[in-house]
Amino acid sequence: MLTHGELRIEPAPETLAAARRWLEPVRSALGTEFLAAYLTGSVLTQGFDPRHSRVNLAIIARALPIASLDAVARALPRAAKPPHVEPMLLTLSQVEKSLDVFPIEWLEMQERHLLLEGEDVLARIEVPRTWLRLQCEHELRGKHIQLRQAYVLLADQPGELKRMLQASASSFAALFRTLLRLRGETPPAESQRVVERLSEMFGLDAQGLLSAHLVRYTSRRHKPAEILPLYQRFLLEIDRLIGAIDRLSL
Repeated sequence: MLTHGELRIEPAPETLAAARRWLEPVRSALGTEFLAAYLTGSVLTQGFDPRHSRVNLAIIARALPIASLDAVARALPRAAKPPHVEPMLLTLSQVEKSLDVFPIEWLEMQERHLLLEGEDVLARIEVPRTWLRLQCEHELRGKHIQLRQAYVLLADQPGELKRMLQASASSFAALFRTLLRLRGETPPAESQRVVERLSEMFGLDAQGLLSAHLVRYTSRRHKPAEILPLYQRFLLEIDRLIGAIDRLSL
């Protein structure tokens, strides 16, 4: 199995330095409650652009009483320029007791993270895979319904459809990686390779399934007339993917 270093792509030095600067006053505000801080999410993937995406930073504490939250709120850095940090504060107990509720999210974080400071508490948790299939199918079906509803309501507004694709790209990528895990494969680090492998596995149109990724992460400016066909192809391939999962015993 690939190591954490192989599953992630190292962030740019300036992004890493900015995250450490942001963390310093927050870590001090938490004092002895602080356990660990991790970079997670898209900042560790290819194509991350700090001008458009936030740096996800998970902070794990022993406890988070109101006094600690107030201290963090007072210390919270307010950067005027990118990269902007999106913090998530959790207690270790919350992590341990939600492994069965959010298996996809914790497995994603466990397999792709970068410890900034503290003890590596993620290294000692075990994410149960029992509920991975259920959560994956539940979220795929829910997101497909949302995309179809948006298509009906916004078919004449390509700008809004573009925003829908952009907003859904990272969450769909996480579900695609989960499907590869359920088939016994270690997902590639790059989202495009994940989509290509998933398409090959389930007999799907890779270019159609890549639509959200291309709109979200490539530098190309898609013309309004291009958005509707991209959206249609993506909607169709998600529908086909759900049908393929239904016919399989994962």
